[in-house]
Parts: sequence; structure tokens; C-alpha cells
Amino acid sequence: MMLRLGVELVRVAPGVCELTLPYADAVTQQQGSFHGGAMGALADIAGGYAALTVAPLESEVTTVEYKINFLSARTGGALFATGQVVKAGRRLIITTAEVHHVGDDGERTLCALMQQTIAPVPKTY
Repeated sequence: MMLRLGVELVRVAPGVCELTLPYADAVTQQQGSFHGGAMGALADIAGGYAALTVAPLESEVTTVEYKINFLSARTGGALFATGQVVKAGRRLIITTAEVHHVGDDGERTLCALMQQTIAPVPKTY
């Protein structure tokens, strides 16, 4: 899905993941701004990869639920998401993700804020 949307991995560190998504017709809604579904997917992926960095080595992770607030609609530029682990337990990992719009002029605007619950699951391969 990341490839299909044009998402690029910027940075991964223990408990953190940063991603970017450039503006394109494939990720916009009818009024021309980034689609909420694209912002939600970007936040979900950033939080999920952040959780994966603290999950047991023999595990994958899956999203149990997330709640997202959309704060600002933007066009052009790119979205930049930072997922961060808030608490890593044995059964659940709680993350947050902030999605900022970075305009062509470099100005950053917070567009979405997410809280997510992740569950470590056994690898299936």
C-alpha cells in the first residue's frame, strides 16, 4: 500500500517512525486537498512501524483500533507523519501519530492527530 500511495520511509528509530507522502491526484478528494483516507493510512502506517520497533522479535503487529482527528485540509506540498510509541506492553502497544502538511514554502501545519492501539501477533511466514 505504501508503494501504491507513494509513501516514502524517512526515518526509523526505537519507538519512532517518520514517513512522507507527496501531493498527487491519487491521494486527493473532490475538492483537491489530501483525502482523509490517505492521512489515516499514513498515520496508521507510521504508528504501526513505530510499534514494530518495540514488538518482540518473533512478532508482527496489527492495528486493533485508532482514532484520528482531522484538523486542517491542505493541497500541494507533502504530508509528513511521525508515529511514536507511548507505551509498549506485552499484549498491547499504544502509539500516537501526528500528520503535518509541509508546503512548497516549507511551512508546516498540523493536519491530523491519531491515537492507536496495536497488538503484537505471531509471524505467519
